Amino acid sequence: MAYQNFKKRDINYLNKDFADFRSQLINYSQTYFPTTYTDFTPSSPGMMIIEQASYVGDVLSFYIDNQVQETFTQFARQTNNVYQLAYMFGYKPKVTGLAEAEISLYQLVPSKVSASAYIPDYSYALRVPENTQIKSTNDENTVFSILDSVDFSVSNSLDPTDITVAQVSAGNPQYYLLKKKVNSVSGAISSQNFTFGTPSAFPTKTLKGTNIAGIVDVFDADGNEYYEVDYLGQDMVYQSIKNTNTNDPQNYSSEDAPYILKLKSVQRRFNTRFVDSGSLLLQFGSGNNENVDENIIPNSMNVGLGLPFQKDKLTTAFSPTNFIFTNTYGIAPSNTTLTVRYLTGGGVKANVNANTLTNIVTTNVSFVNAGLNATTAQYVFNSLQSNNELAASGGNSGDSVENIRQNTLSNISTQLRNVTADDYLVRALSMPPIYGIVSKAYAAKPKPNDNSNATLCMYVLTENDQGQLVNASTGLKNNLKTYLNQYRMIGDSLDIKDAYVININILFEIITLPDYNSNEVIAQCISNVQEFFNINNWNINQPIILKDVEEVINVVSGVQTIKSLSIGNKAGTSSGYSQYGYDVVGATQNGTIFPSQDPSIFEVKFPSTDVVGRVVNI
Repeated sequence: MAYQNFKKRDINYLNKDFADFRSQLINYSQTYFPTTYTDFTPSSPGMMIIEQASYVGDVLSFYIDNQVQETFTQFARQTNNVYQLAYMFGYKPKVTGLAEAEISLYQLVPSKVSASAYIPDYSYALRVPENTQIKSTNDENTVFSILDSVDFSVSNSLDPTDITVAQVSAGNPQYYLLKKKVNSVSGAISSQNFTFGTPSAFPTKTLKGTNIAGIVDVFDADGNEYYEVDYLGQDMVYQSIKNTNTNDPQNYSSEDAPYILKLKSVQRRFNTRFVDSGSLLLQFGSGNNENVDENIIPNSMNVGLGLPFQKDKLTTAFSPTNFIFTNTYGIAPSNTTLTVRYLTGGGVKANVNANTLTNIVTTNVSFVNAGLNATTAQYVFNSLQSNNELAASGGNSGDSVENIRQNTLSNISTQLRNVTADDYLVRALSMPPIYGIVSKAYAAKPKPNDNSNATLCMYVLTENDQGQLVNASTGLKNNLKTYLNQYRMIGDSLDIKDAYVININILFEIITLPDYNSNEVIAQCISNVQEFFNINNWNINQPIILKDVEEVINVVSGVQTIKSLSIGNKAGTSSGYSQYGYDVVGATQNGTIFPSQDPSIFEVKFPSTDVVGRVVNI
């Protein structure tokens, strides 16, 4: 048969442009059709067909190459593709950069007499809720929203109130001026309603607007809140709850946590992604009130879930994740209207000058107490003012395509997880301060005598108002554990423990050079040693190298030599020191004082008295 004499065609798959396609088609025709067509002059009909085919091949090759390029974060150029790749790898682009500003809020309160002394009457204190908006005097379209509520009736180390006498009558205070500071971001709160009818799986709605910074909250017509999550399979969110679990909110200590970090299970949830710079897509779940998320516990009756035709069988393809992820991905809204409040603003123009954020929108400002004198209350209410003592900063036009590309690549590398002990250390020190401040941290595997079932122990300390190391409160440690759980690897377990504080004192003697004021020399030496042992320079399990201590003394002009240098232990709670004693001499080897095997840190608690230097004669 004729097909038996058909030659195997030699095809070059490396051609990618017009010239290559044209040349290869000519060679192909000359090789396999030598007598069929022989006129390959530029004006021949055959060359017209060859060049048309080369044109089509060149165009198709270009678009295929371009489409492949657009699938890689490093090379994608189209904005919508860069956005989608960013979301795929867990990075959320920002279409606007919000400016930040510290706002000072002021109000007057009348005075009252208590124990024969004039004090502010806090019954007239105002409460300014979070998201209260403050407009710029230079541009009323530039709006800032405060990030936390302000309660003028509370004053403590974590939320201080500056108090000054504002008005005097007959030589006595008549009104006091209260001042509080609060952080704010540029952005006005807008709202949009969306109507949902018959239930449907994974419904979407699109917010249209410019400079959308993010969602503030979402509520349905019945008052149910929908929570934003990173992905719809996430059924737990973190919430900040005001820490009121103290006998007296006026007596917060700096080592406590003003907010408690809690996990909350949410059935109503949504996620967001920008379609482009002016469109924010909201996507909801697929469940309903009759088919909500449940905790699925493996047992002999449901172990075959995921095998629709053989529910009583278990195959090697079975995945334990069937019991981790839900099938509903949250309740989808139906037969209701959702009110979406969102923040818009930012940009370079939001970097307003100092003393311009003075116009408060007072819609939801209220008094802490009721039953007040109407005239005085109105006067106090009208006294509420705001001001930014410093210029706002941070406002920008959002992520450029290149910003998104680089941030996405960085996000891929970090993957928001802790692997090493150093990862946990960095995360602990980066916990938002509203949940408590971790001043010192150290992570290590538990020792055999720790009586811990955890895979990792983290030892932490915080500071009191004087900057001295103290044990972290239970609330702070609970917050830290909750915070770190977001980033731990599966199989990791964590214990939060107190590190040991070893208080020390330093005694040294020097001989000064002639013609130097010995008092000035020894004062500078003491200052250098105090700065050397500044607690900000020390970490848990850091040894003391005596040569380094000697060096900060020897560099002082006028020091001839160091005659003696000794470091001792100071212990005893009655004297204000740590309860833990330590054999400093026994821990000294080859000019280095080593900390204990249990994680500990050296601290000069009272530098003014615990660092002593003397000038002696030769």
